[in-house]
Amino acid sequence: MAEPEERVTRAYVTDVATAGGTVALLRLDNGLDKPLTLGPQGLAALHETLLEQRRRAAVGQIQAVAITGRPGHLCAGADLTTIGRITDRGRAAEIARLGHDALRLLGELGVPSFALIGGLALGGGLEIALHCTYRTVAAGTRALALPEALLGLVPGWGGCYLLPRLVGTAEAYRIILDNPLAGNRLTDATTAARIGLVDEVLPDEGFVEASLEWAGEVLEGRAVPRRPLDDPATWVRETAAARDRLERRLHGAAPAPYRALDLVAAARTRDRDAGFAAEDEALTDLIGTDQLRAGLYASDLTTRRARTTAGAPDPALATTVRQVGIVGAGLMAAQLAVALGGRLQVPVRMREVDEERAAAGRQRVADLVTRQVRRGRLRQEAAERMLAEITVGTDLGDLAGSDLVVEAVTEVLDVKRAVFGELEDVVAPDAVLATNTSALSVAAMAEGLRRPDRVVGLHFFNPVAQMRLVEVVRAAQTSPSALATAVSVARDTGKTAVIVADRPGFVVNRLLLRELAQVLHSAETGTPVEVVDAALRPLGLPMGPFALLQLVGLPVALHVLESLHEDLGERYPLSPGLAALSAAGRRVVPEPDGSGREADVDPSIQEAFGAPGGPGAMTASGVLDSVLAALAEEVGLMLDEGVVVSPEQIDLAMILGAGFPFHLGGLLPHLDRSGWSQRVVGRRLLPELG
Repeated sequence: MAEPEERVTRAYVTDVATAGGTVALLRLDNGLDKPLTLGPQGLAALHETLLEQRRRAAVGQIQAVAITGRPGHLCAGADLTTIGRITDRGRAAEIARLGHDALRLLGELGVPSFALIGGLALGGGLEIALHCTYRTVAAGTRALALPEALLGLVPGWGGCYLLPRLVGTAEAYRIILDNPLAGNRLTDATTAARIGLVDEVLPDEGFVEASLEWAGEVLEGRAVPRRPLDDPATWVRETAAARDRLERRLHGAAPAPYRALDLVAAARTRDRDAGFAAEDEALTDLIGTDQLRAGLYASDLTTRRARTTAGAPDPALATTVRQVGIVGAGLMAAQLAVALGGRLQVPVRMREVDEERAAAGRQRVADLVTRQVRRGRLRQEAAERMLAEITVGTDLGDLAGSDLVVEAVTEVLDVKRAVFGELEDVVAPDAVLATNTSALSVAAMAEGLRRPDRVVGLHFFNPVAQMRLVEVVRAAQTSPSALATAVSVARDTGKTAVIVADRPGFVVNRLLLRELAQVLHSAETGTPVEVVDAALRPLGLPMGPFALLQLVGLPVALHVLESLHEDLGERYPLSPGLAALSAAGRRVVPEPDGSGREADVDPSIQEAFGAPGGPGAMTASGVLDSVLAALAEEVGLMLDEGVVVSPEQIDLAMILGAGFPFHLGGLLPHLDRSGWSQRVVGRRLLPELG
């Protein structure tokens, strides 16, 4: 397959006079209204430009070089579209070498270099800055990151060698490993200055001019502090801690993060040439791998493709939401009130059955808002306005003026149906009624209503503030207007909406419970719980199955399992062991000890499942195989039923709603790659990646 045409980013040079001499200002641009990225042609062009500046510096024409990008954007890094299509090892080695050849010149010009980070700097974009002598950053910058380990690469254009020498080993591991693997957390300008990633934070307005003025002062002799290199003992200690965190998270499942760790670990004793050569080798090995293809697929799904909602009606059909009503004031309802009220900037009216519960709801809302203020996510003035606009009462009539009402009451079908019946006599005929159910039938809730077409599912995930996914549930009778409203509300709340058919469990809970049902069945039929708990570790999932059960809550998991068993049959076998543990209020993993280490299953729960052994007992690999076979079967059935408009939507939901890792690409790429989809379903679930 031919490689796509590169969007070539070039450096345009302007000489600027400063108090300390002439600075050659390089502005990166690709002439398009798209992120600036560097592919082979762009790197070659930058290399030539920097060679020319080194020649000019040698004859005294310039006293420094500064490099910047567009306002709000330095560079988004390597052109991953191009890199993702490389299958030839020689081409992989070439792109690694081109990156080092170009960027290292920023540190080898014979005069100081300055990176003016006016905004986003990711991957190779941040590595541009690392190669420079000094770095300034605009105060509003919130997107500094080295995300390569998440995608299946390493920071291979100098990042693994240069970063620990600049900020220390602990912070380097945080930026290179911990942040990407924890959902690609970003570093902001304030944090960057605190850890020594940048030298100066300057106002957004007039940033380039202020940076050049600061550069002139440095050229005149202004001192810029430098962090000393970590001593060998610190380097070894922080490497061991990072390796421990990595093993707890991935259990060896993905090669790229381990290569990145090894590069940082060895950087202290290598010179620059050796360090860069090791990065070249790692990049060459990783480009073209399954992990990179899966990572790029997952990244594309959760960024570019997530900007639009597949299968959504015309947005013009959506009802304008000027007030939101919420039935219930429990924890989930309170989270919804804060999310919807804060993001939609509309009044929220909540209703509980009595004053005691209403008062508890008010306190929950206040606590959630206070927590946002304390964490710097909300200004005090905005918090006070939000609290004034969220009310909790006991009169259903308070919801009368709402354009959207969300029920968030107990997960019992008859209760939810009764709530909608009461609402229909209170709200306007065109108000949209939404349920936050996690598994129950939306159509069944709407039975008997005069306007069942305005009922839609809006399944937010817990905790609402952190989870990006909303499953928008389309029942057979749901009108295009109600569906469009639900999608609009989900997206305006900052979430990614995946439209799902009104089938039991929708996507995420259906697949997670199929996984857990298979795991529990293994324990019920004689496999020791400790073997069962460790069986899925080769996948590198966010947590083990029993830790997941504890997080969900045993009563909740039991309820959903029983519901799916009733609706979907013996593929979801009931678990007497789970029922016994739930009834006894037992924990299945120990209380957290504060170390951050994932807790293994408590072996004493074995008694709930009976003595291990017998003809049904399996090895860990046997349990893993049974889970993957079950998931392949369930995905095939979901696609046949039309639960989603395309198979990619299942991966999007599982990544954002269940934390399925990028190195798997979600779920379907792994089922295809491991052969389970072919063995169980008789076909691939996705086209070939890459």
